[in-house]
Amino acid sequence: MKFSWGLGLRLLAGMASCVVLALPASGAAESAPAPAAAPGDGQHDFDFNFGVWRTHIKRILDPLSGSAHSIELNGTVTVRKVWDGKAQLEEIETEGPNGHWEGLTLFLYNPASHQWSQTFVNSKVGVLTGSLIGEFKNGRGELFSQDTFDGRSILVRGVWSDIKPDSHHFEESYSDDGGKTWVPAFIANLTREKQ
Repeated sequence: MKFSWGLGLRLLAGMASCVVLALPASGAAESAPAPAAAPGDGQHDFDFNFGVWRTHIKRILDPLSGSAHSIELNGTVTVRKVWDGKAQLEEIETEGPNGHWEGLTLFLYNPASHQWSQTFVNSKVGVLTGSLIGEFKNGRGELFSQDTFDGRSILVRGVWSDIKPDSHHFEESYSDDGGKTWVPAFIANLTREKQ
């Protein structure tokens, strides 16, 4: 059974264009349409993630089967700023029923698309996965990709939510029905380590 953080499908967020017409003071003629508003700069969306965190992880071993069989891990997540915040490097160290486990996540901000990518590598495998790609809206980050799980094509969704100064939640879910329904595969609750 393969666990992955996603491969290859880049879902691009579209922007609705808005045309605004204004009448000059005389009211005689319409002016040219105003340009569409530029998308917000999301470079600082993941700033909450910097620091050292205690984490509790629950990994559902066969999420698409309907089984609740899972393993739980506890450990530390350390996140540092790279390229003045346009990237982050996250190091994960945990202990669980199968012993010590480590992972590494690279977060990259794309200023052209105003989106983030999240690419993961498991220390036991040593191969970068394809990136989850997406953005934050209303304090919630959603990143998506396409992958295979037990030979089936699936969608993968990573959601960053419940973001507070000293805690946040990450959940990765799978869908094998084109995104109509999602089942949790990886759940992490993080609490800031007190200095």
